[in-house]
Amino acid sequence: MTVDETGTAPYASRTPEQRRRDTMHRLEHDVDCWVATASIEGEPFLVPLSFDWDGEALLLATLAQSPTGRNLSASRSVRIGLGDTRDVTMIDGTVEILPIDALSAARGDQFAARTGFDPRTLGSRYCWFRVTPRRIQAWREENELSGRALMREGTWLVD
Repeated sequence: MTVDETGTAPYASRTPEQRRRDTMHRLEHDVDCWVATASIEGEPFLVPLSFDWDGEALLLATLAQSPTGRNLSASRSVRIGLGDTRDVTMIDGTVEILPIDALSAARGDQFAARTGFDPRTLGSRYCWFRVTPRRIQAWREENELSGRALMREGTWLVD
């Protein structure tokens, strides 16, 4: 654990309920995330992508034939990181692949407004990737590691 000049941890440990509130704030207000995937051969790939949260799932868009697009399509699983290393939310999720014209105009517009990026207007072959969380963890420092699990098997552990 990192300590400040007084020898104390810079962050007091949060309750699980506060961690869930902080996680929801990130999902509702952050725009970018780190997306970690792996190829069938096990080659890791990490890329930043913009996302939108609809209250149940994260919506991502990337080229279908990019390494991330291929990996998401093949494995149908992903790990997403939000925040920084001193206040991280890790999301493991299952992936649904949707053609770029599969969403309603309103849903696509919402993604574009939040992220400043509209893949529907590009000539390249983009797909939507809808990520449903099955595990969520959040922690700041070592003092929060033991209680970092907020969701397991798609069920919230705290209110």
